[in-house]
Amino acid sequence: MRTSVVFLLGLLLGSVISAGLAQGNRLAGAIGVNHVAMSVDNFDEALAFYTQKMGFREVLNMRNDQNQPILAFVQASRDTFLELAPSNASRPAGISHFGLLVEDMTGTVAALKQRGVTVTDPRSVGNQWMVANVTAPSGIRIELTQLGPESVPMKATSSWGQ
Repeated sequence: MRTSVVFLLGLLLGSVISAGLAQGNRLAGAIGVNHVAMSVDNFDEALAFYTQKMGFREVLNMRNDQNQPILAFVQASRDTFLELAPSNASRPAGISHFGLLVEDMTGTVAALKQRGVTVTDPRSVGNQWMVANVTAPSGIRIELTQLGPESVPMKATSSWGQ
């Protein structure tokens, strides 16, 4: 778990540094890193760790009809979330992807395709919540995320500190 938190901090610092260096080739509409997703061996233990020990606020907890966990979002800072999901045979424990917040999903996907990037078509995953997936070198997955004001993460962002 400690490695995941260190990774998250490095990712955020790298985003700030690279944004300053990549001025001419910056992807229009990219706002910044929104979340880091982790698959965990013991979902309930991980959720308790991040909420009780780290003090992160739980903003979403999805479970299936058998009350088995699907995923949870916990809020690490005003604009940064951790996505937790149970690991399984096709999703081993560890970092699974990071989410990049974008203003215009359609425009961002079109710009990436024009640059020759492998990217899926956008799909809805919730109220005012769209995602598309980019495949980066080494098979790294980047989840493009567009959020409207009524989406769960944006409501959490708006209520931060209240």
